[in-house]
Amino acid sequence: ASKKLVAATGQQCLPLAVDVRQPQTIVAAVDEALREFKRIDILVNGAAGNFLCPASSLSFNAFKTVMDIDTLGTFNTSKVLFEKYFRDHGGVIINITATLGYRGQALQVHAGTAKAAIDAMTRHLAVEWGPNNIRVNSLAPGPITGTEGFRRLGGKFAEESRRFDTIPLHRAGNKTEIAHSALYLASPLSSYVTGTTLVVDGGSWLTSANDFPALLGIASSSAKL
Repeated sequence: ASKKLVAATGQQCLPLAVDVRQPQTIVAAVDEALREFKRIDILVNGAAGNFLCPASSLSFNAFKTVMDIDTLGTFNTSKVLFEKYFRDHGGVIINITATLGYRGQALQVHAGTAKAAIDAMTRHLAVEWGPNNIRVNSLAPGPITGTEGFRRLGGKFAEESRRFDTIPLHRAGNKTEIAHSALYLASPLSSYVTGTTLVVDGGSWLTSANDFPALLGIASSSAKL
């Protein structure tokens, strides 16, 4: 991925491996990035774990793992960046969340809870860190083609059964549209925007069916922890 980015943009790209559940690995990565680039302007918290599973079948460890990756991971990374650079220089934090918790999506109590907590964290950090010239926002995508989430969470099933027809824009989104939305939140175009969640789902959460029986049919093919 790093080589492709360098070839496509002609810019530098430093590939680093990080476990967001382990603050010491984040510290090491941030230190290396600062040695290489001298500054960090934008943090995108996108680490996530998800699969389709009824709450009654969800193990304690499975729920904890998703919370650890999504919610604790977002806090760990944000706090390390704050202490290492953002506190003194300002910056932008973009948290990738979801609309799952808005209606209580079937088979998604783990991910919906984790992402809802991140949206709350977004607001808290925006308030506390605003005086340090740090903007914190969430970005909540809908169904996005060509992604692991689309593949693992029933995207093909939804496509074949014409479920995207219920979305106001009558289609799934694409990765470029999410990239453009993140670019907006990261750029001076949103210089007075902080503490909010930008939903980029074509209106999906407003109209798509929260269909428990249909989702049960594809739950067995989803990843389990």
